[in-house]
Amino acid sequence: MKYGLIGYPLSHSFSQGYFSEKFTKERLSHSYLNFPIENIGKLQDLLRENADLAGFNVTIPYKEQIIPYLDKIENDSLEIGAVNTVRIFPGNGKPFLCGYNTDVFGFRRSLEDCYANQQEYPEKALVLGTGGAAKAVAWVLRKMNIEPRLISRHPSKNVYKTYADLNGEDIRRHLLIVNTTPLGMYPRTDAFADIPYRHLTKHHLLFDLVYNPAFTMFLQLGKKQGCNTCNGEKMLRLQADRAWEIWNEK
Repeated sequence: MKYGLIGYPLSHSFSQGYFSEKFTKERLSHSYLNFPIENIGKLQDLLRENADLAGFNVTIPYKEQIIPYLDKIENDSLEIGAVNTVRIFPGNGKPFLCGYNTDVFGFRRSLEDCYANQQEYPEKALVLGTGGAAKAVAWVLRKMNIEPRLISRHPSKNVYKTYADLNGEDIRRHLLIVNTTPLGMYPRTDAFADIPYRHLTKHHLLFDLVYNPAFTMFLQLGKKQGCNTCNGEKMLRLQADRAWEIWNEK
């Protein structure tokens, strides 16, 4: 069976190495390929050229853009408005694409582990970014009774504040801050979200969905202020394992 990943660019991708290693360890004759497509409109060509593709993962920037190309969307994914896993079923003359979101599974389990030694979750959280990953994170936070407040470069009705408007009081009142943007991801490891880090304390948890590098500038700046930190590696492994389960469900 052939599986893969669509996105652009894919130089940062973890998935190909993870699944290739998994297939080798489990002695499976499957393959997992990267498909860096410059725009989502090229998906149809990709599917025609890879008629044996059984499923694929979706990463930046297509977690939202993929939705109009799907034939069916699992209920939670429809509510979230973002998809990161697609299973392909044989159709009448064309593949039938079904979309899922495994980011929610990976993020929730990872966040629960981050708070394993604490008695309660914070009431509110700042979510940096507004893309597909931010939608999944916000959905999970609501399920955990944590109010998500989205931060963006530009104001909109769903955005709590812009980065430029964030102040010390905002930081002090939100003890969980989640970075869902690609800032700090390899190869631009010197980049980081522009928030007032000096107001962070030992009571804060910074969670970065970025996993390469393992200790981003966002996390480093938080650690200097005494924050607890978590990166996205465990979340990534959990969501990948959940995707594999979906591809193999009867």
